[in-house]
Amino acid sequence: MDAVYTHGHHESVLRSHRRRTAANSAAYLLPHLKPHMKVLDVGSGPGTITADLAGLVGHVTASEVNAEALALARAEVARRGVANVDFAVADVHDLAFPDDTFCVVHAHQVLQHVGDPVRALREMGRVTKPGGFVAVRDSDYAAFAWFPRVPALDDWMALYQRVARGNGGEPDAGRRLLSWARAAGFTDVTATSSTWCFADPEDRAWWGGMWAERVLSSAMAERALATGAATEADLRRISEGWLEWAAAEDGWISILHGEIVCRVPARP
Repeated sequence: MDAVYTHGHHESVLRSHRRRTAANSAAYLLPHLKPHMKVLDVGSGPGTITADLAGLVGHVTASEVNAEALALARAEVARRGVANVDFAVADVHDLAFPDDTFCVVHAHQVLQHVGDPVRALREMGRVTKPGGFVAVRDSDYAAFAWFPRVPALDDWMALYQRVARGNGGEPDAGRRLLSWARAAGFTDVTATSSTWCFADPEDRAWWGGMWAERVLSSAMAERALATGAATEADLRRISEGWLEWAAAEDGWISILHGEIVCRVPARP
């Protein structure tokens, strides 16, 4: 059940994660939120989505697997002066909350990194009140599409898939969310998808430059080298490929995400 977080918390990774907002990363959930609600944000990361959600509901609990990771959300919430957020170290496989605690349990880009997504969903459902919602969004790497076809980016995809699966994760989680939810016992599930698209010069420079650095410096790079999945020369070539893509005037990339909203039934 144990899995290793593939991305780690290098600044190049956080630069990407801090661009996430409730609007660009949880739009599928927003219509379900009400001002009175109590929300658990599982895997809160740097806290940008957490802080946004706190502006829409009564209270948010941000959770992470360790205090070091949770400190990132603490810092963002403090920076914004948000008062209705508390913090908890928690493993999504075994959440340290009583049954029926939250109105909504939300997880963004989490299930692709855990050892047992079905157990995680069951736990998320357990701590959600009957009639409440479990909401999950995850990328689907194999469904990413880009142009032009820079060969190094095909190598990047193959390497990422190998490293993520070697870490015990599922990089194509987006397409599996509905299946996992059904296996976890949810019967009222709305499954959707959405994309991020980067195609203008500023967005290409940001996304391509971010991945050019991540390939060389993040936990993914360390793991690829440690396991023999790639050499330093391989990583440099892939990094250069991202910069080549970013510099292309007709460069375009679409990042697919799967989404589910599960309504929690009444208890037997």
